[in-house]
Amino acid sequence: MNINDPTFGLSFEVFPPRSLNASFKLWRTVEELAKLAPSFISVTYGAGGSTREISKAAVSVIGHQYGIKVAGHLTCINSSREDVMAVATAFAKAGVSQIIALRGDTPEKMGKFNPKSDSFQSSLELISALADSEKFKICVAAYPNIHPEAQSAKSDIDMLKAKFDAGAESAITQFFFESDDFLRFRDDCADAGIYQKIIPGILPIENWTKTKVFAIRCGAKIPGWMDKAFVNATNRGDHDLLSTAICAELCDDLLAQEVGDLHFYTLNDPILTKKVCCALGRKLVNSEIRFVA
Repeated sequence: MNINDPTFGLSFEVFPPRSLNASFKLWRTVEELAKLAPSFISVTYGAGGSTREISKAAVSVIGHQYGIKVAGHLTCINSSREDVMAVATAFAKAGVSQIIALRGDTPEKMGKFNPKSDSFQSSLELISALADSEKFKICVAAYPNIHPEAQSAKSDIDMLKAKFDAGAESAITQFFFESDDFLRFRDDCADAGIYQKIIPGILPIENWTKTKVFAIRCGAKIPGWMDKAFVNATNRGDHDLLSTAICAELCDDLLAQEVGDLHFYTLNDPILTKKVCCALGRKLVNSEIRFVA
């Protein structure tokens, strides 16, 4: 697949800012990502709905002032059904036509997921409610490496199939480090009768030490060779160069296997993502900010 093919879907994830300086960083990030002509930018939703209001504001600003399609993340943890659907309605009024529906992470102080009676009991109920509203295209999460709470790889795939049966149209995966992890997962999904679009989630590694901690927490397999390579590269001062090369090779392997979309977790820093996309041959476009009253 050619990354400049009109049918190719290139998208990016950002998170809502919690301070004035973080706001400036986010808008600079969006301005740079806009030059890569994304099909959409997604805005995350904090654990337990903790960033609900600033997430809604970020979705509105990106959509109206940058002229980019926006997908809003929506979680059901720590919120009533009424509150969650009110956020969905606000997204629709802001022009959002796609929602990434997730159960969501529990804030650390909450411990294990234990929904209240007036809450969605799972992501499946949330997906079904959004589908019934007929306002959104629904995207969900998928896991090439077994989710820490899943009993097995099969149960992970069974859950993904249930999400599609509930009304989802596509899925974005958790990040992974080797292309074989995604390709195996894609084949296993097809064997299970899943034929909807599954988009690989790509994480350009900005800080290997922090990435390892996050990878362990979310169940992503860490190749031994990669750990050694980053230790050596960091000692030489070549961390970002290695990160760009590894990420570009991963994406190139996926494109060679007819993967038609890539979704980048940018961590609100466009530099490595932009380098990788350019290394893959993505042509930059001129972008203008559209300030709309």
